[in-house]
Amino acid sequence: MTDRLDYGAAEDRTMPAVTYALYFLAYATGVTVIIGLILAYVQRDSAGPKMRTHYAFLIRTFWMGIGWALIGAALFVVGIPLSLILIGFPMMFLAWAIWALLGVWYAIRLVVGVIYLARDEAYPRPDTWLA
Repeated sequence: MTDRLDYGAAEDRTMPAVTYALYFLAYATGVTVIIGLILAYVQRDSAGPKMRTHYAFLIRTFWMGIGWALIGAALFVVGIPLSLILIGFPMMFLAWAIWALLGVWYAIRLVVGVIYLARDEAYPRPDTWLA
């Protein structure tokens, strides 16, 4: 018996593809990412080693995205009352910048993940911040 993972075997890519699609649809709906997250958590343990890396990547993408979105929201909420004395405008601008960069970061991560999935490869670095 070996502890080595067999990345050479063919695995079903349908459910990871559906999960990626749900994450992409979140740009239009905002809520399908929650369904995708649930699907990723449910499918992760029964997936093969290649697809498990995609699920880990998708789960991490969600939680990192939520963290940065909440940071942006906190800056925006604090900036609203402070805008009465003009100091809040830079905070609100920073919040918008965080959200804009978050949208680009999210799209890049998903596109890179779909590319690896289309090649039938494991995601090489599912625990990184960048793509």
